[in-house]
Amino acid sequence: MNGPDDSGPGALPEGCLQVYSDGAARGNPGPAGIGGQARGPDGELLLELHEYLGEATNNVAEYRALIRTLEAAAGLGYRCLEVHTDSELLANQVTGGFKVKSEALKPLAARVKGLFEAYRQVQVEHIPRAKNYECDRLANRAIDEGLAGMLEPVRDPEDDALF
Repeated sequence: MNGPDDSGPGALPEGCLQVYSDGAARGNPGPAGIGGQARGPDGELLLELHEYLGEATNNVAEYRALIRTLEAAAGLGYRCLEVHTDSELLANQVTGGFKVKSEALKPLAARVKGLFEAYRQVQVEHIPRAKNYECDRLANRAIDEGLAGMLEPVRDPEDDALF
């Protein structure tokens, strides 16, 4: 199958890249950060990232977290992808369950779908926040470091109008 498959856990073959991401904003909008991880089929950590966005909404931070994690994982060579997010909105929008109504989120949803095209099979799973604590920790670390002047805001020229 090409493209997203939201048919539930177990629908994909073994050997999939597992991507976890989380975005956080303190205020909405407010200081925002992202965290992401990519794990191999056996759960081994392949990459981890955290970035400070400056001011953004929580939903923009959620999308940027997934985009940056997918971009960072693009060269790992996997053809099967499992995405895990605690954002029910993001999970449903990128699988077509919810319409993307926000003009600010439409280009981000399109970028996610474009990044999915590199994979033969994609499954997106909404998970409880408690199962995404590592990425939440990374996103909040990015905010803390950004507010302390340790990280500069990461800007994507395509997204500047969104912040």
